[in-house]
Amino acid sequence: MTAELTDLADDRALLGRTSTAERVSDILRSRIAEGFFLPGTRLSEDSIGGALGVSRNTLREAFRLLTHERLLVHELNRGVFVRVLTVEDVEDIYRTRRLVECAVVRGLGASPHGLDGLAEAVEEGQRAARENDWKGVSTANIHFHRELVALAGSARTDELMRSVFAELRLAFHVVDNPRKLYEPYLARNVLILQTLQRGERDEAERMLAVYLDDSLKGLVEVYGRRVRDSAP
Repeated sequence: MTAELTDLADDRALLGRTSTAERVSDILRSRIAEGFFLPGTRLSEDSIGGALGVSRNTLREAFRLLTHERLLVHELNRGVFVRVLTVEDVEDIYRTRRLVECAVVRGLGASPHGLDGLAEAVEEGQRAARENDWKGVSTANIHFHRELVALAGSARTDELMRSVFAELRLAFHVVDNPRKLYEPYLARNVLILQTLQRGERDEAERMLAVYLDDSLKGLVEVYGRRVRDSAP
């Protein structure tokens, strides 16, 4: 964990003089989403608090917030750990995604504006694929769906889905063959973007629904096998 703590120390400057549990939780949420702290990792109060330069009480409050978001779990007499999802968790996450993301597309106007963020996420994924950076492809794919949700123009929806996508990354981090999982969706992201650019909202929603169903099926197959193999 030494390298991860060094990175956290670099984030210390972001806290400034107005350090709060919310800002600490933002940093830890990002680090969990990026895979610096993998599922099952025990988070040390002393080490992380020292790296960020925050009090034990502030850190505990940040842990509480992230536990509420289902990213961490507190185990009695053992400490705080990055949560390990169950297959049922993954299925529930996708139910939420389908409800929200499809509703966002359904509610768009005939000629939606503000698609630049989607286009940038598509290019980000293609660039990462050219560099054989499949973790980067995964990150770009999350960015694509966050930009899609942002088309609703709702800060509350953005906040809800930020937590959902961060939780989803917990499953992605333990996938053995990320290329097999992510590569098919590079082209599908392009097709959804192009369909929205043409103003074909209903078709884009249909494509997205099938996309999410296929993504769930593939992830459950891979993740379920991994969970079974690692079970005691």
